[in-house]
Amino acid sequence: MDLNQLYFRHQLLLMRASCASDDEASLNHEATAAGIARCIGMFQANAGAAAALSWQPEDGQ
Repeated sequence: MDLNQLYFRHQLLLMRASCASDDEASLNHEATAAGIARCIGMFQANAGAAAALSWQPEDGQ
């Protein structure tokens, strides 16, 4: 798994969400970014990486 590519895709999707022309497109980009964040978090947690906590969803999300 290429973490740099995942980070790039995640950031790009967040930028697209913020510039989306409608709410549905924004939500779709945000949902995809959240899925990538979960993948990054799982990879980091399995590797014992200290940054893994920053990729975990907040309580209630």
